[in-house]
Amino acid sequence: MTTGDLADRFDLSRFGVMKHLGVLVDAGLVTVRREGRQRWNALNPMPIHQIYRRWIKPFETAPADRLLRLKRHAENQEESG
Repeated sequence: MTTGDLADRFDLSRFGVMKHLGVLVDAGLVTVRREGRQRWNALNPMPIHQIYRRWIKPFETAPADRLLRLKRHAENQEESG
């Protein structure tokens, strides 16, 4: 989206949106491409994917396994009950 399009969607000034985008650009989460007077902003998915792989993925297996065991236990209770 252009910076103007983003500013129209939020209750912020264009300057406020640009300030927030600057933080996201500095963090590598948004990339900017300029075409004439327009500034096109795009989400950079790679840092988000790296965060997921480092901080979320290692912890998702155990809870998912527990939920599957609970499901199997509940289904077995229904069959025998």
